[in-house]
Amino acid sequence: MRLFRILLLLLPLLLGFYGLWQGIIEVPDRWNPWAPLSVQDAPNLITNWKLSRLRDNDALCRQALETSQLTYTPLPDREPQPGCSLTDSLRVSAAGEVSFNRSFTATCPLAVALSLYERHRLQPAAQEILGAQVTGITHLGSYACRNVNNRENGRRSEHASANALDIAAFTLADGRRIDVEEDWPHESDAKDSASARFLARAHDEACDFFRVTLGPDHNQAHANHFHLDMGRYSACQ
Repeated sequence: MRLFRILLLLLPLLLGFYGLWQGIIEVPDRWNPWAPLSVQDAPNLITNWKLSRLRDNDALCRQALETSQLTYTPLPDREPQPGCSLTDSLRVSAAGEVSFNRSFTATCPLAVALSLYERHRLQPAAQEILGAQVTGITHLGSYACRNVNNRENGRRSEHASANALDIAAFTLADGRRIDVEEDWPHESDAKDSASARFLARAHDEACDFFRVTLGPDHNQAHANHFHLDMGRYSACQ
């Protein structure tokens, strides 16, 4: 009897999902879990679901990528070093009006997440806290054929497949540079500058899109950068 009541309560929800999947029920694409992800749409409760679908569907990911402002070049599949293959990757050189210190290789899901983050979280935070737009991002690299923490017998890092990016600093339209190592708000010095508040917000809101976001509070190895990746594990530290 109890099971019957539970099924009865779930039935409208299941019918609703079936209707969306079959196209019987029409809702705006941004609220339809099976509609392609658009970077232009404001993020909502199903954005992460749509991001997760990109991981194993390259065609769907490329469709989402085309809605971004990234400047990129598709790359052929290859294995630059034994055990560290690059599949369905691309070379990213700019994000709209935001330049990078150098281009970098990224998986398609990482590139889409970065575009969402820059458009919907990073720029609003910079405008609100610092009163200026981010025009430059300094990174420390994306691809590195190594294990996590360089442990000899550890699992492969997401960097080994260019599925991670390390960000060290942001440059603003007025020339200011916000450096993770120098401006991060450490508890020891109770730093409360606008730069520190911006970095704390930039870190926390990266967790909305990236599977793993690690910053200076995680450990000493991340004292000078944010590690952002789209792997199968989940962490926001």
